[in-house]
Amino acid sequence: MSKIVRIPDQHLFMKYHLSKHKPYCYKLTDFFFYTDKIRVLLLIGVLSCMSLASYAQDPTPDTSKMLAPINDISRNGGEFLTIQQCIDYALVHQPVLNQTLLNQSITRETNAIALSSWLPQINATGSGVHYIQQSNYSSATTAGGTSTGTSTTGTTTRTSAANSFIPELSVSQAIFSPSLLFAAKSAPLLVTQSKQVTDSTKIYLVSAVSKSFYNVLLTLEQINVLKEDTARLGKNLRDAYHQYKGGIVDETDYEEAAISLNNSKASLKQANENVVPQYAVLKRLMGYSPEKQFNVNFDTLQMAQSINMDTTQQLAYEKRIEYQQLRTQKDIQNEQIKYYRTSFLPTVSAFYNYDLAYENNRMSDLFSNSYPSQLLGVSISIPIFTGLSRVHSLRRAKLQEEVLNWSEVDLKSQIYSEYTSGLAAYKSNLYNLRLLQQNVNLAKRTYFVVSLQYKQGIVAYLNVITAESNLISSEISYLNALFNTLSSKIDLQKAMGNITY
Repeated sequence: MSKIVRIPDQHLFMKYHLSKHKPYCYKLTDFFFYTDKIRVLLLIGVLSCMSLASYAQDPTPDTSKMLAPINDISRNGGEFLTIQQCIDYALVHQPVLNQTLLNQSITRETNAIALSSWLPQINATGSGVHYIQQSNYSSATTAGGTSTGTSTTGTTTRTSAANSFIPELSVSQAIFSPSLLFAAKSAPLLVTQSKQVTDSTKIYLVSAVSKSFYNVLLTLEQINVLKEDTARLGKNLRDAYHQYKGGIVDETDYEEAAISLNNSKASLKQANENVVPQYAVLKRLMGYSPEKQFNVNFDTLQMAQSINMDTTQQLAYEKRIEYQQLRTQKDIQNEQIKYYRTSFLPTVSAFYNYDLAYENNRMSDLFSNSYPSQLLGVSISIPIFTGLSRVHSLRRAKLQEEVLNWSEVDLKSQIYSEYTSGLAAYKSNLYNLRLLQQNVNLAKRTYFVVSLQYKQGIVAYLNVITAESNLISSEISYLNALFNTLSSKIDLQKAMGNITY
């Protein structure tokens, strides 16, 4: 039975098909206390007509009859969204979720930056120099022999030109580096960690949107019940007024009927006002534009069938996203410990330089001659003593690993507590739902009988007020139990890590 609800910002417009309840078979012995045979026959006739009317209803919804309210609502604009469509919309448009998706991309780019040092690093530089004053002269001495001894002659040469320009191409390639090795091993773990944050956000959105959707539906169902109650009390008020004018009852019955009607109207007004902020919360969780409107479409039969779940499933900690996140943190911490243990290893890299020097005393002839040079080598850097920072960093990393181990113990206890609480709440709400469903059927039967007795002057109007109060309370309690059961099922699924998205 599909229910489609249109919720404007300032008023409420609803049209949906009400759930049918099986007719109650009244027994003739229930009314043997009547002494007047005419009243007994009248009561039997009325009950028979109602039973025939109830059995005459087709248990399957008439599609042609249900199309009319849908067409009426469609003329008000907006789209029709089921709970699954609301969840799908949130998984695409929710701002917080999109932020986590962007953070995934940021993490990948950060890893690419860290790993780029494994690739060759090529740089080109150039320097031009003009000497205003040069003092770079050197003297050379030449020895010569004679018959009487030796003699020396000195010559002076200039070792550099007044103008020079030296472009240089340098290439370096990392061969081994502990920091680069740590970056390579931790990169996939960091990507996994960012994905798990996104998964955690999705699980929260599925749970929050579902609960908010059910909260809106609970208020809408309450509005529907209060509408029926207001109409019923309005009829009672008219009946009491006519009986008062006819001298059958006194004025207090009419006044009590008016008080009950006013209370019902106040409750209906409050429910109509409450649905607006609840609807706004659902929009925010979905990432839906506040200016736009949409219609809530839900199937009561499907909701009733989806209440049941297998409570015999065993709790598996590894299915919880929080446990998976903690395991990833421990893996990253383990790689950190390995890095500090190997940080004493040398950093090895190869390099190649190519220089093309241009020198000349005259600026105009600077590029007339060039003097190329090349070199190839290997660079090794060994950390001999770093002030014991490596030792203390290793100790700190091990202590942080112990913190994560204790966090795992606490997380398992927390998950088990959530599971047991969710299971207990679900079982109790489901049991309460079944009992309250019986109370609704009994309250409807009682109200019908008492109302008929009052019209015939058998009971006082106080009995009608009590029966009507029990009826509205049982219906509201049943709705609360229905949506509490649905919400507790979501909590139990979340505690067990069974929420899919």
